[in-house]
Amino acid sequence: MIIELPDTTVSKVARQLVSVREEGGAVALGRVLTLVIATRHGLEEEAIDAANDASREHPMRVIVLMTSDADEPRLDAQIRVGGDAGASEVVVLHARGDAASNAESLVTGLLLPDAPVVAWWPDDPPQVPSVSPLGGIAQRRITDASTRPFSTDRLSTLGDSYTPGDTDLAWTRLTHWREQLAAVLDQPPFDEVTGVEVRGAASSPSTALLAAWLRLMLDVPVDWRYESPEEWEHGIKSVRLARASGDIVLERPSPGVALLTQPGQPDHDLVLPRRTLRECLAEELRRLDPDVLYGRVITEAWDLLGPPAPRE
Repeated sequence: MIIELPDTTVSKVARQLVSVREEGGAVALGRVLTLVIATRHGLEEEAIDAANDASREHPMRVIVLMTSDADEPRLDAQIRVGGDAGASEVVVLHARGDAASNAESLVTGLLLPDAPVVAWWPDDPPQVPSVSPLGGIAQRRITDASTRPFSTDRLSTLGDSYTPGDTDLAWTRLTHWREQLAAVLDQPPFDEVTGVEVRGAASSPSTALLAAWLRLMLDVPVDWRYESPEEWEHGIKSVRLARASGDIVLERPSPGVALLTQPGQPDHDLVLPRRTLRECLAEELRRLDPDVLYGRVITEAWDLLGPPAPRE
């Protein structure tokens, strides 16, 4: 069910939410958090779809805030419940003009009482999320370095502005890679890794974060490089771990499939697809405490890593 509330106020939206629960049977019981999505018009449906899917694992209230310039102040709202909202209830706010001047006041009256708040910027996050109006009321703050603004120093900026509670979906996309590499190193022979090589697409900040994680965990030099778009277009391409007994190579010959090569063992084909937005969001919502490892990677390990190798 979708309820349109044109030219409204936050208090009217809150009253309508109560009315929907009382008259339609939709309840807020069991909601574990409030997810606030700050986005721009045109991107909201993809973010809502991801949140709706994630809500089946994490029942929540989703507040989508879009702002734009206009001469006259105006707030339009939309409430989605039932089949249009997954296991959540979705409130879409589109504020224009002076009505968009205070983002915090637009959402605070709609937050679930006594529930954690997570803020997510699908693109164009504030320079320092933790001190932004929405970030200041959130326990967790989610950004995505693979989206706008596209800049070569984006990861450095994340490290400079890092505050416990921050995380980035470029880091979340690494989970399966980190699991596979950790599992390989847990098997004999337990030779020391003497060097690491990481390759990935220029559009993938996850490549650099994986290199930084390996630099931190293994305390060895890491040679990492962005491949040209003609050679590899999306995501991480390969990781090579050098050991005295022979190199371990985890490489994608094509997107979605990986080949694991180890000395003295047959090659293994692994399913290693790029993670969807829904999967990454659901994983980040499983924990509401600070991701300490991400904080170390984006700050301490990033300083140790060094610049990428030039393309051949």
